[in-house]
Amino acid sequence: MKNSEATGEQLFIWDSEQIPPVMADWTSMLWRRFGDGVSPREVSIPKLIEENAAALKASYLSWIYNLGELRINGQRVVDRLEIRSGFSYWWMTHLAEKCNYSKSPQITVAFRLLAFALWATGRTFDRVILASDDGRLAKCIRLWCSDSGLKFEWQRLKVSRAKPKTFLKRCYHRFPYSFQALFSLGYYLFHRWPLRDSGRKAWRETTGQLTFISYFFNLDPDAAKEGCFKSRYWAHLPDNLQREGVQTNWLHLYVKDGLHPSAKKAAITLKQFNITGKGSQTHVTLDSFLSAKVVLMVLFDAFRLSMVSRGLRKTIASSRAASVNLWPLFDEEWLNALKGPAALMNLLFFRLFESAINELPKQRAGVYLQENQAWEFACIHAWKHADHGLLIGTPHSTVRYWDLRYFFDSRSYRRTGVNDLPLPDKVALNGVAALDEYLKGGYPEADCVEVEALRYIYLSDFTAKRNRVLMPSNVVVHLLVLGDYLQSNTRKQMRLLEQAVPLMQVDLTIIVKPHPNCPIVPEDYPHLRMNVTMAPIWTLVAACDVAYTSNATSAAVDAYCMSVPVVSVLDSDDLNQNPLRGRGGVFFAGSPKELADALISASTSSISTEGRSVFFTLDPELPRWRTLLLNFPSL
Repeated sequence: MKNSEATGEQLFIWDSEQIPPVMADWTSMLWRRFGDGVSPREVSIPKLIEENAAALKASYLSWIYNLGELRINGQRVVDRLEIRSGFSYWWMTHLAEKCNYSKSPQITVAFRLLAFALWATGRTFDRVILASDDGRLAKCIRLWCSDSGLKFEWQRLKVSRAKPKTFLKRCYHRFPYSFQALFSLGYYLFHRWPLRDSGRKAWRETTGQLTFISYFFNLDPDAAKEGCFKSRYWAHLPDNLQREGVQTNWLHLYVKDGLHPSAKKAAITLKQFNITGKGSQTHVTLDSFLSAKVVLMVLFDAFRLSMVSRGLRKTIASSRAASVNLWPLFDEEWLNALKGPAALMNLLFFRLFESAINELPKQRAGVYLQENQAWEFACIHAWKHADHGLLIGTPHSTVRYWDLRYFFDSRSYRRTGVNDLPLPDKVALNGVAALDEYLKGGYPEADCVEVEALRYIYLSDFTAKRNRVLMPSNVVVHLLVLGDYLQSNTRKQMRLLEQAVPLMQVDLTIIVKPHPNCPIVPEDYPHLRMNVTMAPIWTLVAACDVAYTSNATSAAVDAYCMSVPVVSVLDSDDLNQNPLRGRGGVFFAGSPKELADALISASTSSISTEGRSVFFTLDPELPRWRTLLLNFPSL
């Protein structure tokens, strides 16, 4: 869009959650606010994103695909990063992983830029002013203005950070990426070394031919204390298989939590699982395969990766694969993925999966929890290279529209035989909602199979409460707060509630259930009278009128399926990652006043009784899982 002789608009971009200044005769673009929608000269980027969601999502996925297809001396970026025959490290980079939930926050900024460029098409400007504290965003807008022949001015905002980095973290981030990578690897090895060799002998000698790859997390604490393996990810499927006489192998990824705060504690529990399993279940962790040889090979892989990736950064940075140059947002992520801590951790996981899967006797089938994280692609390659049987990926929770890990440009699903996107043989989807999202995203229908929702199977026995009608006076609203996995999301959720409560003309009782990995401390929110509990959600909903959730937590679906009205944070600083996005009868709030009104309205609203059937396939007998896993001949 080149500037013409005609006088165009003056554009003021306000990159803040605060109220923007009044700019007479200027078009104001709210970068992080929804606005009131009243002023014709006010444009909300968050609203534009939702209004053009499908086009913007396709545009971003296409940009990622096209970056991988860029050619350098006739060779694609994907092929240049081949680190094993038929496997490209490209699929393990943050760019390809697209984890806008936690690893790649700049993806949200990228969508804002794409929405901005879409809106600006056909409009004429004389001048653009950006008020922001984000230097990467300023560079992107400057490049866009330069290409369009426009004047650009950056007014740098001073934003106070809620939680500044500690002195040690500031020092750490001043060092080169190579030093950060080595330090992070050493830190990981120091804390995980106690798991080395745990269960490894039993793993090599197992006679089981069905393997599950899961997390050493979300375990039933009472069962774990008795040395019995029960995981909320898998419900009673392991018990059913055990009763059928099916021997299973379990490869766990250890995640530090309250039950296992250290690798040493996890090693003790793992040993107990193997003793109690008595050969019917064999348990091991990925860290069980740590060794000095593995570490040396990781360092060798890192050196090779550094060599083959030379020149890629310059080529990708200069590409014009989107309507606006997004690369300044991701330059640091790229360096981290190729030379920094992310590179060494990815390569370590790759080597560990190779060791674990190569030592495993021939398997007829394997099942892993699918979120399309980098380690999963390493796992898929190692499994198929070892010539094991059918490999099944299963998303254990909801498939959210804006969780980009689950979506790729449809061209990525084409099989060429050369460094293709690693895919399992089948994807086991837990209901209509997940199946619909996969198919709309272009996933091959023949590779999808519907199974029971193991993590939500308890809903099959749940009886919905009757409709509640609150009295107009002397009302007590019982609020259940469901925390998020990320501390930042939880903090925003609780601060908003703290500001909304004084605006409510009702008595309020607040029960808070934090995520196991993100505690909520009442002292941090002195203006809220609340009780914190770790009781299961299904024991808490019977006494609540409304469930209040963050922008992203899948716990919102639990409440929705249990016929509890749900109010969720509408975060203008992020994409709407709520799993209930687009569902009727769900309330969203982005300000204290909106939240206060939504909580009152929700507490008197009718209750949906269709949530379970809309989302999940529920049958406690697990006939679909049994058909999928038991109807294969032994190898």
